[in-house]
Amino acid sequence: MLNDALTAAGPQAGGPSTLIKDVTTASFRQDVIAESMNRPVMVDFWAPWCGPCKQLTPLLEKVVQGAGGRVALAKVNIDESPAIWSQISQQLGLQSIPAVIVIDKGRPVDGFVGALPEGEIKAFVARLVGPGGPSPVEEMMAEAEAALAEGDAAGASELYAAVLAQESTHLGAIAGLAKIQLDLGELGNARQILEMAPPDKTGDPALTSLHAAIELAEKAAALGDLGGLQARIDADPADLQARFDLALGLNGRNERDAAVDQLIEIHRQDKEWNEGAARKQLLTFFEAWGLMDKASIRGRRRLSTLVFA
Repeated sequence: MLNDALTAAGPQAGGPSTLIKDVTTASFRQDVIAESMNRPVMVDFWAPWCGPCKQLTPLLEKVVQGAGGRVALAKVNIDESPAIWSQISQQLGLQSIPAVIVIDKGRPVDGFVGALPEGEIKAFVARLVGPGGPSPVEEMMAEAEAALAEGDAAGASELYAAVLAQESTHLGAIAGLAKIQLDLGELGNARQILEMAPPDKTGDPALTSLHAAIELAEKAAALGDLGGLQARIDADPADLQARFDLALGLNGRNERDAAVDQLIEIHRQDKEWNEGAARKQLLTFFEAWGLMDKASIRGRRRLSTLVFA
């Protein structure tokens, strides 16, 4: 389990608490696991030879310093602390750096891979801790999340709508309301809601993942009954187009692991099929599902096994 691996990453290490630390295997448990009981800790995996890391790390430091002590940053040089990176990358199926994983209360809760611009990092941190003391809008957002946790989609929708009545471009409310419509199968409504986002914010990770999920749902809906596709595969296991279409349909039914398995099988048989379409579709799934989704983690691990076999 990832949590066990994190806890076992190193012995307790002493020292004063600061917002930004260079963390080693010896200090990981104290500086990350223990510190995460006080505030979320963003763990930045980097290396001196990684160009994008050199762009990302200073921005992470700047945003954390401006967050008023509500989030900490732990920088892990994977060349100097390979054991930590090996444990976490294997558990999460990560293949590249820079990679940022957020640990809160001893558990991984969010993250991203690759270098992001400063604005997107600020939005990411704001989603973790909020921009400051609770405002009426923030309280409504918290109530909406609580309503969703209780299965009250209608109540959450009303709260998101109330937020948008005060802040018409609130990305969290836009994403939340669009996600509810997507889950209800109202793809057109979901697209219309996403169009409320300002043009310069369309690249926000929360919005791009929803756009990807909508596109996948539309493709799945166009396939109709999946029985015919399965019959084609049963008759000819090398019918890769049928496998590809079946993966889309299975994802539309939220059978994510089964969808991953079909694409992995295509990649195993012929990784160059249709210009690497299976791998590209897997990456689209992972984007739509999110970094910490169990199917994403499993899929990345299976893909890694094939890539490095």
